[in-house]
Amino acid sequence: MELYPAAGLRSGGGSPAPGSKAREQGFTLLELLTVLGVLGLVLALGVPPLLDATARLRVDLAAAEVVGALRGARSWAIRRNQLVAVKFSTGADGRVAFTLYRDGDGDGVLNRDIDSGVDPQVAPAQTLAHLGRRVRFGFPPGRPPRDPGDPRRRLDRLEDPIRFNRSDLASFSSLGGSTPGSVFLTDGRQQLVVVRVFGRTAKMRVLRYDPESQGWR
Repeated sequence: MELYPAAGLRSGGGSPAPGSKAREQGFTLLELLTVLGVLGLVLALGVPPLLDATARLRVDLAAAEVVGALRGARSWAIRRNQLVAVKFSTGADGRVAFTLYRDGDGDGVLNRDIDSGVDPQVAPAQTLAHLGRRVRFGFPPGRPPRDPGDPRRRLDRLEDPIRFNRSDLASFSSLGGSTPGSVFLTDGRQQLVVVRVFGRTAKMRVLRYDPESQGWR
């Protein structure tokens, strides 16, 4: 007795049932263009905030290094019971280093005494890893920012980003006090932060400038 397959059933290796089509897998040109368009939009929306966050991080890291250098000088002065100053220098390649000098003649650490050797260097110069071509001492282009010490007025002398009174030397006494001053750092575009040092206590604060509100916070 012969058995016949039921109507509408076929074996796995047979041909497709009449009226059915095998759909080929893949993207059409229209689908590909749509995907590329969506990807471009995502990149356009996502890249600027990412770049801004990266720039902020670079400047923040550089400011943290400056604070570390200043705090290290204060500790040196207290431990050795001497007046010491920090001097920052920028090399031809843009890299920034700091050096410690002590008062050698009782009139404070002065640039002229450093140059003449009266105020000697007390430690090897140390390079700052996050200060260089992408982050530097200075101000971004555009309108001068407001003074963090007096928001009613705008800063002048924008060619002078390291300000400890009228010097670029941050001095610390054996009692832990310091020369009051400010160190301004920028990425050269829109990021600007300041490291502020308060004299009697040598307390340090890092503030960021908001160009929209024109204030420090």
